[in-house]
Amino acid sequence: MSTAPTAIGGDSPVPPPRAAVPPDAGAVPAGWPAAVPVAEPAEPIADRAEPGRVRWDPAERRARASQSFWTAVVGVPAIFSVLRLGVEAGGELQTTLLLVANVGPVNLLAGFLTTAARLLSTGLVAVFALGAVLAVSADRLPPGTRRRPLFARWADVTPAWVVLASFLLALLTWPLLYLPLLLPAFVAAFQLRPERLHERHLPRVLLIVALLAGYGWLLLPTLRDATAQREWLVLALVVVPPLLAVFIAGPLPGMVIRPLATVTEVAVLAMLVWAAVPVISTPVLPLTVTTVGAPGGPTEDVRGHVITTDDVNMVILQERGGVRYVPVDLVRAQVLCPSEEELPRHRLRIHDFHVEDSLLEGMGRRVRPVHRIDAACRAPG
Repeated sequence: MSTAPTAIGGDSPVPPPRAAVPPDAGAVPAGWPAAVPVAEPAEPIADRAEPGRVRWDPAERRARASQSFWTAVVGVPAIFSVLRLGVEAGGELQTTLLLVANVGPVNLLAGFLTTAARLLSTGLVAVFALGAVLAVSADRLPPGTRRRPLFARWADVTPAWVVLASFLLALLTWPLLYLPLLLPAFVAAFQLRPERLHERHLPRVLLIVALLAGYGWLLLPTLRDATAQREWLVLALVVVPPLLAVFIAGPLPGMVIRPLATVTEVAVLAMLVWAAVPVISTPVLPLTVTTVGAPGGPTEDVRGHVITTDDVNMVILQERGGVRYVPVDLVRAQVLCPSEEELPRHRLRIHDFHVEDSLLEGMGRRVRPVHRIDAACRAPG
């Protein structure tokens, strides 16, 4: 008759090794000590209902979704920042190394957030809005039938304050022309159905009509000007999103969840890639025109981006390529020039704010009105 092994210096039995996991999750084998916890399986569990299929634990899925989400949020800006330096240097290795040596990581991150905040907030808003719709739709499917869509898993693991911060960032950085799109996105992200306004049908309809009427009254001057100028795209961007917000919340039919999840994931990725091209090509350093010349002699305007300045030289990355070292004793003047992307294309305003300005830009222009463009900036480099 065999006896259980004993520990050295004591009479208590030694429990079996924790690596011995029972074959069925949650089941305790015969003879297992009651005081010893059963180790949880770290590997996927085989689904007995469907042989050959692997079923992951819900906690494992949430952990994996959280890791992939934060990896994308942190890794994408870092990759874009490095790519911007390479594009800014014109693809030349030595120029890229010069920029890396003189553009610190803090300045690079600040420059990225300044120029790419719209792209970052757009991606987050799209993921949270679509993920919430797909999540509430997937909940209607039988449990374990299909794996939840990626955006739905991201929406599940993201705290509410992160979602609110994303919408706040979009509210401050998006042009006023596109702010109405935040209405259906916000309603979808938090699943704000009309039933939450009032339990009775008639008061609910009256509240919705009152909200839409107030929105129309607020933007009536802009709508009138857009109609007079035949800006049909502006009219659609202002009128359609509030109407869409009334019907967008709620689950979708089960048959369209999987195709819609695939299409939306590919569409969001394509949108981010398309929008990332101008972000990557946006200069890291401000565009300036530096007037160079000896005292009493002819002068020359050097158009480009100042990389660094020391006691001897001013290093300028020229707009047409190449790095130029200008002795600081020869610098006579320097002006800051706006880029072509900052020039307005519409002649519409919303309560003294230009439709192509964000709230931050509009408030900034009120504090520091736009000055005239210097003649040196208009001349070709």
